[in-house]
This record gives sequence, structure tokens and C-alpha cells, in this order.
Amino acid sequence: MEGRAKIHLDPKDPTPLYAQLERQILAAIATGHLPEGAQLPTVRQLAVDLRVNANTVARVYTQLERAGVLETRRGVGTFVAGKRAATVDQSTRDAALLTAARGYLAAAAAAGASPDQAIAQLRALMEGADRG
Repeated sequence: MEGRAKIHLDPKDPTPLYAQLERQILAAIATGHLPEGAQLPTVRQLAVDLRVNANTVARVYTQLERAGVLETRRGVGTFVAGKRAATVDQSTRDAALLTAARGYLAAAAAAGASPDQAIAQLRALMEGADRG
């Protein structure tokens, strides 16, 4: 995605592939790896790259477009929505955060980390991001 955000789906992760993809796109946007206005790959191209069904990618793009996170420009492509278009309501934002948190805690548990250790890593990451 714009050569900066790498998406990797884990078939061993119990989280459905569409949820993994949604979580990773949201994380890439939140961390700035996919800035406002960045173009995403086409549904077909991302499906080929990730070796998943194109319907899986289309489902995620549609959900994120409905949430105001992405916008599709007919004949041009799919882009990270601008600030005016990204007026995501609180319940949508909370649901996305909850999905991301569950995925992160599941990944931390799979790596043998406790929830407290996972939170400590997030805090360290945030402090590092503030400096850089």
C-alpha cells in the first residue's frame, strides 16, 4: 500500500481474515503508514497479494468506506478518507478499537505475554512515538 504499509495475514490466527485485514488497515492509518489521501491497492490486486478471495477484500473496503475511513473515487481507486469524509461516529470508532484491542491481546497471549505486559509494550511504543 503506497509501498509503506505491509499487510500480513496469519492463517494460524483464529481471527477471521477479514477482521485481520480491517485491523491492519486501521492500524496503518492510525500510525501514519497510510496517510490521508493515500491510495490503496485495488480489491483484485490486494486479494492476489494476500492470497485471499477478492470478496474478503471487498467486504473490508466496503465496511471501512461505510465507516468513513476510506473513500472510493469511481474509475480512480480507493483512498484513505480526508478529514471531512472521516467523520466516524463514536460507536463505529469504539467497535474498531475493540476489534483491534482483542486482536492485539490475542496476539500477545499467543506470544506468551500477559495483558499487563502487552499494555506495557503499548505504553513504550507510545512514548517512543512521542519522541520521534
